[in-house]
Amino acid sequence: MKLKQLSVFLENSPGRLYEATKALGDAGLNLKSLSICDTAGFGVLRILVSDVVKARRVIMEKQLPARVDDVVAIEVDDTPGSLANNVLRLFLDYQVNVEYMYALAGTGPSSGKAVMIFRFSDNDRAIELMLDNGIKILDAEAFGMVESPRPV
Repeated sequence: MKLKQLSVFLENSPGRLYEATKALGDAGLNLKSLSICDTAGFGVLRILVSDVVKARRVIMEKQLPARVDDVVAIEVDDTPGSLANNVLRLFLDYQVNVEYMYALAGTGPSSGKAVMIFRFSDNDRAIELMLDNGIKILDAEAFGMVESPRPV
């Protein structure tokens, strides 16, 4: 149920994002989702990619620091209030915090759905709560991602 996300640390300078994404494309890797945020002096590029093991190797060869994190992808109705009322309210009483999230609005496998990518303080507990409440959790296959038994 959890997906492997690659987090790449890029200095905030012209061409660094291009260098990382070009290297991945040249290696035949497809970006399934992408989010970038900035902090003082560097940015964090978070990506779901077709093959995270290969992607991490490519990025490390470019001498860009990267790590692999577990994230959870879900489908929610693409309507006002769905995120707050149908998902986030579940965590209020259970001390599960959303560390970060990003959205792919209107791109879910099901019609009229949005995809949300989450990193929780307790991914396993969050998954349990969402499954108990009928929330559809997406797996690697839904994103066209390779699940590799190899350590990353």
